[in-house]
Amino acid sequence: MFEALTDKLNGVFQKLTGRGRLTEKDVDDALRQVRLALLEADVNFRVARELVNRVKDRAVGGEVLESLSPGQQVVKIVHEELTGVLTGHDHKLVQGEGEPSVVMLVGLQGSGKTTTAAKLARHLAQSGQRPLLVAADLRRPAAIQQLTVLGNELGIPVYQEGTSSTPVKVAKAGLKQARESGASWAVVDTGGRLHVDDELMEELEEVRRALSPQEVLLVADAMTGQDAVQSAQEFHERVNLTGLVLTKLDGDARGGAAISITHVTGVPIKFTGVGERADALEPFYPDRMASRILGMGDIVSLVEKAQQAVDETKAKELERKIRHATFDLEDFLEQFQSVRKMGFAQVLEMIPGFSQMRDRLPQDFDEKQIVKFEAIIHSMTPQERHDPDILNGRRRRRIALGSGTTPRDVNQLLNQFRQAQKLMRHLSKARTPKDLQSLFR
Repeated sequence: MFEALTDKLNGVFQKLTGRGRLTEKDVDDALRQVRLALLEADVNFRVARELVNRVKDRAVGGEVLESLSPGQQVVKIVHEELTGVLTGHDHKLVQGEGEPSVVMLVGLQGSGKTTTAAKLARHLAQSGQRPLLVAADLRRPAAIQQLTVLGNELGIPVYQEGTSSTPVKVAKAGLKQARESGASWAVVDTGGRLHVDDELMEELEEVRRALSPQEVLLVADAMTGQDAVQSAQEFHERVNLTGLVLTKLDGDARGGAAISITHVTGVPIKFTGVGERADALEPFYPDRMASRILGMGDIVSLVEKAQQAVDETKAKELERKIRHATFDLEDFLEQFQSVRKMGFAQVLEMIPGFSQMRDRLPQDFDEKQIVKFEAIIHSMTPQERHDPDILNGRRRRRIALGSGTTPRDVNQLLNQFRQAQKLMRHLSKARTPKDLQSLFR
């Protein structure tokens, strides 16, 4: 989502860090460009102004301008101040003293509330909790069916009464069911509404009073820009929000709402939605998000994703194969599948410095290219996967025909595989950070 903003900020910072010394005018010119980049990304103008002013107050002091690396110091200050803008109160879910704890999801129509309810329940289940989904969205009949289907797919129980009841009755009965079944969390999906509709907002207030939830999370579509900030303010006034879930952060919007919303509303972002899959919900960490926006990557989140997607035994076996130069196309296929499981775009976003390397990748190198490579490998015999050197022209034509691709695609895959083999051989021999740096020069 932050691709355009990241590119512009990196352009500004490269000019700063490329100079040996900085003057106050250099800092002023750079921060003027930073402010413009933030405004173009749809960041609230007050937030952009305050952020730049705080950076300037810290950056024009002698400690920075007279340091050995003033450009790097300015980037560090921007990172710290941006982290401060993204930081609200507690970003973790607050659990009640007794069970079950209740989290109530609210939001505008079409914000992705029902899908988010299922994702959140899965997240709780993955962390050892026992969630129960409560289908209290009676204004959209398909919402009950949707939540039931998602719950069945994830193995999470769903309480529902159809559309003949009322949201307050369903919410109360759902909470009772959660208590009797020993659930540790009740995740309540409420009906989408317009924040200007008083009747619907009053209904939401009634549900809140009936549940006394530990968490009231607004599910906001990040692609709606500053309207997401406005709706968050109005929902907060009516139902006292405890947190936000920003959905569609994997989209191509400018992303300013994500930067502005906590600072303007005072309500912390607790989760972000980064895709349609059930596992595409991430806890929000302000410092990690600031690093991504500034093109510094997010190694911690990347490692966490890798731990979830990659079997530890397989990882050790892969390391052994790399060290003994027996890495083959079967292993290459497994790596493709792991990257797809983690989310191709999200993985690239977490790699430090990727924004500067993006232009070096082939233009068509994306998740579709990975799918194509998988099809090619699946069309090979076990012998061909273990020993790609036997792939002559006739075999390559047969593989292309079987995978619905062209011999040129097969050649491209084999070239990528050989480059990966070479890189991994070097990585296995690297002993110091300097050795690693030399591989990417």
